[in-house]
Amino acid sequence: MSRLRLFVAVLPPAPAVEELRRAAAPLHALPEAEGLRWTDVSGWHYTLAFLGPVDEELLPELEERLARAAHRTDPFPLRIHGAGRFGGRALWVGAAGALDTLRLLAERADAAARRTGIPMDEHRRYHPHLTLARSRRAEVDLRPCVEALGSFEGTGWEVGELALVRSDLPVSGVPGERPGYEVVASWSLGH
Repeated sequence: MSRLRLFVAVLPPAPAVEELRRAAAPLHALPEAEGLRWTDVSGWHYTLAFLGPVDEELLPELEERLARAAHRTDPFPLRIHGAGRFGGRALWVGAAGALDTLRLLAERADAAARRTGIPMDEHRRYHPHLTLARSRRAEVDLRPCVEALGSFEGTGWEVGELALVRSDLPVSGVPGERPGYEVVASWSLGH
């Protein structure tokens, strides 16, 4: 039986990604940057629910439930906003806009997975973030990066789609290789 490593996400549009890429580029020159593994721009997303390895046979039911979750949620405004860190392990940017709707969509995605029979981690309050970098070693002082990007205010967009994404972890052992991401299915919001 084939298993796919999946997550449900909101994907920022190309102009928002490019705006963030330009704002984050100077961070690569900071002394702390050499201790970081930067996420690839093509993989930038707001994870709503991490599903982990999912049996392929569960996909039809999962997709049906996620479609219902998307259709029950109206499109909403969002923008990339500010920056933060998870200790010295991860650098991220946050979100602003209709965060209550984003949280509701995350809850609906989590519920869709649970009802499909996918074991989900313990439910925690959803914290919207887009990961920019992870530390290469145990801890990196990320404060200078957070300070440099903390006032970032991206241009807003309307979230109109929910995406089910497959992630393929690196297997070659090549240093610096990043996960690959592929949208398995997506659904328009509110239709």
